[in-house]
Formats: sequence, structure tokens, C-alpha cells
Amino acid sequence: MSASPRSGATDELGPDEPEPERGGPPDADRPAGHDGSDLLAALLDGMDAALCAFDADGVVTHWNREAERILGWTAAEAVGRRGLAGWAVRTADAEEVEGRLMAAMHAPGRQVHEFALLTKDGGRVLVRTQSAAVRGPDGRPAGLYCAFSEVHTQIDLERSIALSEALFQDASWGVVLVDADLRPAVVNAHAARAFGTGRTAVLGRPLGELLSEGVEELESALTHVLAEGTPPAPADIRVSVRTPRGDRRRCWRSGFVRLSSPLAEEPVPLGVAWLFADVTEARQAEQEASLLRFRSNQLHRAARAAAECEDPAEAAAVHLDFALAGFADHALIDRVADGRAAPADEQAAAPVRLVRVAAAPADGSGPGPFTGRSGLPVRYAEGHPALQCVDRVGSVRATAGAVPPERARAWAEAHQWPADTVHALCTVLRSRGRTLGVVTFLRGSARSPFARPDTVYAESVAAHIAAALDLAALRTTEKSP
Repeated sequence: MSASPRSGATDELGPDEPEPERGGPPDADRPAGHDGSDLLAALLDGMDAALCAFDADGVVTHWNREAERILGWTAAEAVGRRGLAGWAVRTADAEEVEGRLMAAMHAPGRQVHEFALLTKDGGRVLVRTQSAAVRGPDGRPAGLYCAFSEVHTQIDLERSIALSEALFQDASWGVVLVDADLRPAVVNAHAARAFGTGRTAVLGRPLGELLSEGVEELESALTHVLAEGTPPAPADIRVSVRTPRGDRRRCWRSGFVRLSSPLAEEPVPLGVAWLFADVTEARQAEQEASLLRFRSNQLHRAARAAAECEDPAEAAAVHLDFALAGFADHALIDRVADGRAAPADEQAAAPVRLVRVAAAPADGSGPGPFTGRSGLPVRYAEGHPALQCVDRVGSVRATAGAVPPERARAWAEAHQWPADTVHALCTVLRSRGRTLGVVTFLRGSARSPFARPDTVYAESVAAHIAAALDLAALRTTEKSP
């Protein structure tokens, strides 16, 4: 094995090769000052890996620039040394390290090891080596080469690979690589489950085929990232995912990272890494908690305002006014026809008649004054939700459903409600074990149907209104002769 020219050595001459005359002309087939050793040294110095080589006796024959960079020893200082003891390896560790390296001359393939080398300034560097035998023309080991690199560099690469594999296999959030045409190029398992399909079935499809709602917002965000770069913070994007069982409304907390080619001098967008987590349940819980705080505050404000009213009937109207805010479009209070409450067993003996005593808002700005002095009952048909509410002594929900506006208007008029009513919630007014009447909350088509949490709130409002109505009835009785 020939030594690097940087060591000052020259190639040995073969047995039949004549020695060139001193001062004679150079070989016509080889430029002056350049031989095979020069080319080999240039190739080794141009490589990114640290390389060194040993002959059969363990003498260093080659040492490239990357090896110089890592350990600080120059080729002139390294080439020609026998072994690594005392300079590149601690003396105490030299026997073990050299034994593991030189064993590669008699082993098949490459041998991989990790151990510490010494730098010229006395520091220690943990390296990973790959060693293999170099055989001569007769097939016998003539030496070995050793490529090594700092372990932390290799670990960084392995971590990057492991991170990529983990993101696309085990991550608990969705990861989608979207190309410059805004189509998924790579999808991890979590994202595929979120789309309700397989990983390969998503690839290359327009986002509009996967989502029925939220596509415009998502594509706008992806286009912005491609043009402007990574946004400073994640954003909530509400979408509807197309599934065989129908669309599913979801809220995805989304982050975006623009991907650019590291090989180009100018950034060339390759696409966008879109990472998202499903926060639908968390957002719903936050909305419900916020709504609960608002309604509790409304009840507290209503109680304080009602305490300032001298007339209990006016206090009932105040409660109705506060209850409407953010809850319903209209509210009605119907009281039993005789003006006085009766126990449930006595009410069952005769048909229930209800008299309208309050409606809110009367003029679009607040509750109307208490009426019903004529005692004429409201013309509710048999089976009306308000009558069912009294019979059951509980709340009743009703809705026109998804019908054309004409049918919804006819439904509302048949129930003696405002024409824009689509959803209704009737709650019984009870005080001291007696049924006083019914409070009805009404919503238009712009609002959602009443749900269970709405019923709980309506029953709380009804308790305050029933207490005010009962107090008003007692005062009326006391004033009677």
C-alpha cells in the first residue's frame, strides 16, 4: 500500500519497472507532478467522511482532511505512525481499540465499532468507525481502511430519521405533507383515521373530495404558508369530513410549516407540512363552560333587578327579560285559567286552560306588561306542548324540523306562536307543590333546537318566575274582601 504524498513518501517501484533517468522528460501519458498517489489523496480529501488507512503492520498510510478536522492531527503528523497509542487513543485503551480495528483485516465485510479518540488539544471525541480489509494481488490482507465520524452527528441523523418515522407511524396527531398543488403527498396513520379512510386512498386527491366544509379556509392557509412562510402560531380550523355515514363536524387545531429544498441556493417550496390535532370535544367543553357562566351571571343579575321591584308580577317579567338574552327570540308566560294554582290531582279532573299573562319582547326591546285580566284562555289545541307540559309536570321540547319556510310558518301559527318560530321549549311553573302555569321559550330558524342544557337553564328561570307569580297571587288574595 502506498503512502500519501503528503507524508513525503513516494510509491515503491515494481521489480520490472525501470527507474526513470534523473532530469529526463516526464512520462508522456502522465502529467508532470501528478501520479496515482496525488489522485488518491485528492479523492480522499474531497470526501465528507473522515478516512484513514493502515498497512499490514498497523502503520498509518493515509489521513484525509476530515480526519484532520475532527481530531486536529494533520496528515504530516499522522502518516507513518505505528498504531494510535499515545496520540489518537489513550495508552490504557490502545490495545483494545487497535485490536478491534486490526481484526477487520481477517473478518468478512465491514466491522462497526464505537470508541473514544483523542484530539490534538487533549480532548476526547466519541466516534463510530466502519473498518474493512484491503487485500493485495495475492488475496492476502495488505492493510485496512477505516472511516469514522463523530457519534453525535450520526445520532442527530438517526434521531431525524426516527422522528420522521415516529411522526408517520406513532404520532397521536395528524401529519399531512401537502404538495405545491395542495394535494396530500404523505399522510400518517392518525390523519388517515381522521379522514375516515386509508393512508394511500388520501394521496393525490383534492381536499374538496375529503372535506365538505372548511376547504376554502384550509386551502387559503396552505397557500399563505407557501407564499409567506410558516405562521407564528397554530389556528383552529372547523371542517366537515366526508364519511360513508355522513359529514362529521370537527375542529382541528392546525400548525403549518413550509418545506423548502435544502439543495437550492434560493428557497424552492416543496409543499407544506400540516400538523393537526382534533380539539372538537375540548372546544365544545369550553363553549359549554362559557355558556354556563353567562347564564349563571344572567340569573344573578335578574335576581338583583327583581329584588328592586315592588310588584312581584313585574319581578317575574324582569326574570323573563334577562332569560331571553342569548337564549331565545321570544318568551311567553301562560297561567292556569282560574288565576290560582291547584294540586296535580285536582287538575287531572278538569281540562287545563291557560291564560296568556306576559309575552317578551312585546315591542322588540323588552318584555310586555302583564295582561290576562280578562281571564280568556289561549286557544291551544289538544296535544299542544304547553298543555303536555302541565299534564306531565315537566319540560317539553318541540320543533318544526327541517321544513320549507311556509310549512314552518303554518306550524307556528297552529301553535299560537310568532310566525318565525321553529323551535320551542315549554317548562312548567311550580311553587309549593302546585302548578301555576307554563313558560315557553321560542327560537327562530337561525338558532339551533333546544337541547338538554337549555332545559336545565329554562327550569332555573321557571323556578324564579313561579316564586314571583305565587307571591303576586298571595298579595291579590290578601287584598280581596
